[in-house]
Amino acid sequence: MSFLPVIRAAKLIHILLRAGFRIVRQKGSHVSLQHMLDITKKVTVPMHNKDLAKKTLLSILKQAGLSIQEFFRLLGK
Repeated sequence: MSFLPVIRAAKLIHILLRAGFRIVRQKGSHVSLQHMLDITKKVTVPMHNKDLAKKTLLSILKQAGLSIQEFFRLLGK
């Protein structure tokens, strides 16, 4: 997992929006997103004022159905 970058939640939400997700709701410090075409894909991103843990990032990418390659392509690296 050391190959994953350290990013903040706001950046991850921006990447998920580019991947076809939309913000459904926000409750407290957690933002819920749902894919526009495949409504079975749902993710929740914690909007805390610190970097996301790599395990959390990996779990969110898995729930979103994004591969590591797709993630880096959307990230712009």
